[in-house]
Amino acid sequence: MQTAPNDLDSLWMPFTANRQFKSAPRLLVSADGMYYRNREGEKILDGSAGLWCVNAGHNRKPIVEAIQKQAATLDFAPPFQMGHPAAFELASRILDLVPRSYSEVFFCNSGSEAVDTALKIAIGYHRVRGEGARTRFIGRERGYHGVGFGGISVGGIVANRKLFGPMLAGVDHLRHTHDLARNAFSRGMPEHGAELADDLERLVTLHDASTIAAVIIEPMAGSTGVLIPPKNYLERVRAICDKHGILLIFDEVITGFGRLGASFAVEKFGVEPDMITMAKGLTNGCVPMAGVICRKGLYDAYCEATPENGVEFPHGYTYSAHPLACAAGLATLKLYQDEGLFERANSLAPYWEQAIHSLKGTRHVIDLRNLGMVAGVELEARAGKPGARAFDAFLKLYEAGILTRTTGDIIALSPPLIIEKAEIDRIVETIAEVLPRVD
Repeated sequence: MQTAPNDLDSLWMPFTANRQFKSAPRLLVSADGMYYRNREGEKILDGSAGLWCVNAGHNRKPIVEAIQKQAATLDFAPPFQMGHPAAFELASRILDLVPRSYSEVFFCNSGSEAVDTALKIAIGYHRVRGEGARTRFIGRERGYHGVGFGGISVGGIVANRKLFGPMLAGVDHLRHTHDLARNAFSRGMPEHGAELADDLERLVTLHDASTIAAVIIEPMAGSTGVLIPPKNYLERVRAICDKHGILLIFDEVITGFGRLGASFAVEKFGVEPDMITMAKGLTNGCVPMAGVICRKGLYDAYCEATPENGVEFPHGYTYSAHPLACAAGLATLKLYQDEGLFERANSLAPYWEQAIHSLKGTRHVIDLRNLGMVAGVELEARAGKPGARAFDAFLKLYEAGILTRTTGDIIALSPPLIIEKAEIDRIVETIAEVLPRVD
């Protein structure tokens, strides 16, 4: 096992303070269950499921063996004009997890690709139905939808957008739902903020519904700092979209596959969008894979507008439904089912909530919020140095053997769903010990 790289300078790391990292690198060399092991041999408790993706824990034997077997049987199959059985089976298994109103799955390789795919499906759908003027998208402030130009255009995180020019034309944004004044220290869904959905009516009035193709939101915003939807907010967004013939896309790259104690947020909240983007937990993070789940009627509209031997949707990727990814996905879904991990997450959620909210009153903490097996610990920012305090906390937590995520001044927690109560206690107790030592 290689524990020391030959050269730190060659790699340009993503979403990383490269110079800071390379001055004191944090290198992980193995993982098993709830733990990483770093090159110093220390065990690191994974409080973030890798990057929101390792929902079943690390190095799970059924997934590893499925990937090994697939690699030795069919390493690659072209996805254009050809297929392989596992791709069709995985699509079917995914549809078993969502309401019967969904009928097709389009595979790609990352959440970013899933978002761009969903946006293209939306524009094309309206065009083949004779509503080609519907080209506008509505995203939301503080939304994260990956890093493609489509995703950063509909996304609303300033730091992800400011370097890259004017973005896609014809995109607008709803107000975000984060309301510390009224909702601080909420347990579960906040009481206040459903009326923020009505901001969509303002945008419809401004642009006219006939120009709007789709609204895309995260049902729970993760990468911006765990923003929980207010009660009845999602229902109101759905109703306004229905009223004006606008497609609704839920970005469930984070919330899918048990994170909220249900298969998807669609099940958790009982609100059905027209498309669901997914990734991360689909393969337990083992092989890159993503997809778009489409409601009945979207695919049919393309078929009705295209000759039988024609390509209905001219879009896709070399590695769409890659055999190794499909093998990982099938093994992952079976593992979720065999171990009842979605149900386990739901049953652990009350204990998780109580533990997280025990941090109220800890130094620097100005808000705590939770839903399912996700939590956000928001810290008061240092004057003139946004994000610095949470990053210092991240470093100190890592030194104490806990891996977390930070975004701005928010510590985001989303452990693998196999976590035990004693490990929940350790995460929370370590945060309580570390924060008073952060300036």
